[in-house]
Amino acid sequence: MKRGRTGLKAMCQAFPSHEERVKRQKRAASGFALTPLQDWGNLPHHVVLQIFQHLSLVDRARASSVCRCWNDVFHTPDLWRRFEFELNQPATSYLRSTHPDLIQQIIKKHAQHLQYVSFKVDSCTESAEAACDILSQLVNCTIKTLGLISTARPSFMDVSQAHFVSALTVVFVNSKSLSSIKIDDTPVDDPSLKVLVANNSDTLKLLKMSSCPHVSPAGILCVADQCHGLRELALNYHLLSDELLLALSSEKHVHLEHLRIDVVSENPGQTHFHTIKRSSWEALVRHSPKVNIVMYFFLYEEEFEPFFCEETPVTHLYFGRAVSKEMLGRIGLNCPRLVELVVCANGLEPLDEELIRIAERCKSLTAIGLGECEVTCSGFVEFVKMCGGRLTQLSIMEEVLIPDSSYNMEQIHSEVSKHLGRMWFPDMMPTW
Repeated sequence: MKRGRTGLKAMCQAFPSHEERVKRQKRAASGFALTPLQDWGNLPHHVVLQIFQHLSLVDRARASSVCRCWNDVFHTPDLWRRFEFELNQPATSYLRSTHPDLIQQIIKKHAQHLQYVSFKVDSCTESAEAACDILSQLVNCTIKTLGLISTARPSFMDVSQAHFVSALTVVFVNSKSLSSIKIDDTPVDDPSLKVLVANNSDTLKLLKMSSCPHVSPAGILCVADQCHGLRELALNYHLLSDELLLALSSEKHVHLEHLRIDVVSENPGQTHFHTIKRSSWEALVRHSPKVNIVMYFFLYEEEFEPFFCEETPVTHLYFGRAVSKEMLGRIGLNCPRLVELVVCANGLEPLDEELIRIAERCKSLTAIGLGECEVTCSGFVEFVKMCGGRLTQLSIMEEVLIPDSSYNMEQIHSEVSKHLGRMWFPDMMPTW
């Protein structure tokens, strides 16, 4: 019994008391506590800078009031090289707008640091006018990229053209080093493009200006003639010309990497579309053999007549409206460089022959999407078999496929998966 009591006492001593456990926890915690030299106000400058770069402007401004060190970081030039002005009217937009007081502070203290600038505006004319007012004040800056983005209806088109052009000219004249400009759906005109060329011809590499009705083919040709470093260009089809393609193919010009062309018609039968010579396309591809030529079509069926009657080096084709079987047949015959094809609608006639012809002739095709079309299951399997594993993207709505004597809907996915070398299922229409 005595030995038992001694053993019990030893076991109790092996477990620390409550007071001892508290002391041990305090000692352990003290090893991880921040010393006076490690508090938030003394974090390394580069660490705070990286944190600030992930904050919104409002949160960044609030954080700058924590201490003097963070306020100094708030005014670091590196933090203001990339900035997006969000201009929205509270009554019409759910997006948070950049506060006017902060805008004035930015213009006053950081305009000279801005290099990568974008303006995101809602559908209100007041927002677009506010963006123009800010552009007019950027006189002491060296902007490298400029983007004017309409989140809904293109509100810049509602601004006075004189006001818009005057504001844009301020940036074109003062920056001297613009390399990337996105001014889609704006009232930019030929004279302002000449100002752009006069001050930034050596640095301009990217220009996106689709849906700019005040620009003429001569205006965009002036840009191509003078900006020999231009690598990416986006424009409407009415600005495309044989002269433009030849200018982009000159020996002085660098290899073009990306050419996007929007072919748009709002009023059926009232828009005339010209034809580009095959020799002009060939000159461009000889000069820039790796160029991606992307075309977006928003036409009515009767307006496709001028297109793809001869070989055209297009690589990506997107049809936003119904396109005829005849047009798809032409694509199979005359678009050997085609990489991607998206057809939103066609009609109620199966496209088996057209797809098989595309698979035969378009050896670079890697992606296809079909919406409101019809293809028999046998024709679709044959198309996939001919393309094989090079089809990295295959998006077909289940409603497109018509079961036949060879395949039903339960069999189609396994047969297509076998030829693709991976699991594949047709897309399903959402039920909500």
